[in-house]
Amino acid sequence: MTKKRGLGRGLSALLEDPGTDITTRTGAPAPRVTGSVSELPIAQIEPNPFQPRTTFSPEALNELSSSIRQLGIVQPVTVRKVGVDRYQLISGERRFRASQLAGLEQIPAYIRVANDEAMLEMALVENIQREELDAIEVAISFQRLIEEVQLTQEQLSAKVGKDRTTISNYLRLLKLPPEVQLGLRQKQIGMGHARALINIGDPERQVALYRRIVESQLSVREVEGLARENASTPARNGTISRPKSGHREVAKRLGDRFGTRVAVKESADGKGRIEIAFRNAEELERLTRLLGE
Repeated sequence: MTKKRGLGRGLSALLEDPGTDITTRTGAPAPRVTGSVSELPIAQIEPNPFQPRTTFSPEALNELSSSIRQLGIVQPVTVRKVGVDRYQLISGERRFRASQLAGLEQIPAYIRVANDEAMLEMALVENIQREELDAIEVAISFQRLIEEVQLTQEQLSAKVGKDRTTISNYLRLLKLPPEVQLGLRQKQIGMGHARALINIGDPERQVALYRRIVESQLSVREVEGLARENASTPARNGTISRPKSGHREVAKRLGDRFGTRVAVKESADGKGRIEIAFRNAEELERLTRLLGE
């Protein structure tokens, strides 16, 4: 008796395989083929779980939505096939969300095959190229590529077209206190300010200087100078000198008295010094007169 040949994995397995492309020949205006641009129902598209952008401006989305109502979508979104009539965004989430606001039922989409690593990589690169992420979002995305895809910084550099030093500088931002990171995301400070704050090392002094930046609208160069002055310095016995709470109070009183920044530093052996800052010769002359009173 001849044994019937089986169907292998079975029809149900094939239907749920993202790599299997099955199109309906009747009633379909055009086949949805991987590698092509097709009109896809919005209801069949799900957001990208690897989307590095976590915040979208409502105003910007409304403006884009209005444009889409009038002109349509100029550039298709990019999706990957994840099942029968199921797709997942790779890039173009702003266009996708704005299309939903505009009440569209279908949008043009470029269909391709991508694994999770490629999804995260393409979403990051697409966002950096088309709409700049804030520095913390970039840093988080780099960190995810390193941790989840197990890339070295050198490999990541090659993939995203950024030199290793740039990547390292972004990753260091994640060591800043949450308040400072939030200020960077909200554009209260810039990347240059944040990089200067990193050099201080002490979270309390980082936050204190961050608040001063916001209040006084300090330039990056001013912050770099203050960061150098606030950075922990090695004492003679090799230990690190850090300001005590009492010293901060003394420094504040002296600063108010002289009208400039004053630092009180003490090493582990109890010895220390008082530093009075001045910006120019005129201010030095003024301080000299005050000290001579």
